[in-house]
Amino acid sequence: MNYSEKVMEHFSNPRNVGEIDNPDGLGEAGNPKCGDIMKIYLKVKDNVIEDVKFKTFGCASAIASSSMATELIKGKTVDEAWELTNTAVAEALDGLPPIKMHCSVLAEEAIHKALNDYRKKQGLDVIPIKEFDHEHESCAV
Repeated sequence: MNYSEKVMEHFSNPRNVGEIDNPDGLGEAGNPKCGDIMKIYLKVKDNVIEDVKFKTFGCASAIASSSMATELIKGKTVDEAWELTNTAVAEALDGLPPIKMHCSVLAEEAIHKALNDYRKKQGLDVIPIKEFDHEHESCAV
């Protein structure tokens, strides 16, 4: 499998790894077929993502996607962070192999779930999340 240098860099030295105690938002996404699981923790102050951490169990692409996604939303407003797409994550990593694109989808989904968790805790309306079919994704290393 050919990975870009950026994927390997974020896999070898992932940013924002860990947990946030009492997060303002917590989101989890997983692919039951291959076992990739991502958890995103948010700390929000004045509607801005002040801190974001992740814990991911998965392949190199899953870890790199989590790392890059957290980098892309840190310091953004909640609304700006919502605009993050899996395509933007993959592009920021200089591409993912087609068989690994679902890893960037998991990152988008986990962030959306974390943002909705934050919105719910703030008494705001939850935004419908695009449903992804993870059952048909493969995760060959």
